[in-house]
Amino acid sequence: MMKNPVAIIALVTVLAVVAFFLFIPSRSQDDSADGRYDIATIVKVSGIQWFNRMEDGVQQFARESGHNAFQLGPAQADAAQQVQIIEDMIAQNVDAIAVVPFAPESLEPVLRRALDRGIVVISHEASNQQNVNWDLEAFDNAEYGAYIMDNLAEAMNEEGEYAVFVGSLTSKTHNEWVDAAIARQIERYPAMRLVGTRIETNDDQQTAYARAQELLRAYPNIKGFQGSASTDVAGIGLAVEERGRQDQTVVMGTSLPSIAGQYLETGAVDRIFFWDPALAGLAMNRLAVMVLEDEAITGGMDLGISGYESIRIVDNRIIYGQAWISATRDNMDEFPF
Repeated sequence: MMKNPVAIIALVTVLAVVAFFLFIPSRSQDDSADGRYDIATIVKVSGIQWFNRMEDGVQQFARESGHNAFQLGPAQADAAQQVQIIEDMIAQNVDAIAVVPFAPESLEPVLRRALDRGIVVISHEASNQQNVNWDLEAFDNAEYGAYIMDNLAEAMNEEGEYAVFVGSLTSKTHNEWVDAAIARQIERYPAMRLVGTRIETNDDQQTAYARAQELLRAYPNIKGFQGSASTDVAGIGLAVEERGRQDQTVVMGTSLPSIAGQYLETGAVDRIFFWDPALAGLAMNRLAVMVLEDEAITGGMDLGISGYESIRIVDNRIIYGQAWISATRDNMDEFPF
């Protein structure tokens, strides 16, 4: 009997992918000729609210465009499982893959194979991904990370100890935010002090909670936390709330109202920053079709999606929008996702 929980999760993921294939129509030779493309969006992990919201955008694109657009992801944030799903999509001969990498470097070989097969590849949250047609970023990551630090510093009265969390030490985007935040702190807020190393949570709320508890014990005077994975601030907020530290501790970072809302309400989380994953999913799929149909993609153009009305292009490979949003308990109801 299989008792290893990791092996069980991996098996469930494989079975889910197989089951998915049994219920999607096979790609016919007439699909591309009819202007109907198969586009697979592959996310870091299925089942968390961030990527559930992204799937809303993918499904909206499918409805509005008539293309066979769908989303898949591993049952847990795991680079090897994400690679396997991409391999399966290559075997299915899809027209395009839109991917949110868990570990960008680990995907380079498989994405190279996709490109070699003539499959269009669009990445998101991976400005260092090389084997792509385009990488789409919701905004300039350095500006975003510095902005988060400015807000954190203001709430901390520009002094005291703080810690930073990332979903993965290999997550390009998360580490760019943290790098920029730390650089801004050193430049402008010398009375603040980073404690510990950057904390890795594997995009898991329970792990963020456990790591926050450890930090609260190790640094009883800690005043601030910055989270990067969408589940980080919720885990940190729970730890702060359990210790009754809502008034002494500032918690900010990337999340969604649907994930962190209850902690915004209690004051355990002070402010969250985000972009709409549904619009990012919609934009990735739209870009994929533009590449498939040889449409020019140029700086300043409007993708017809909020936050991506005047895109900026860097290195002929990275597309930046202007799509970040900031929310507190006072305005979080404006964002019902």
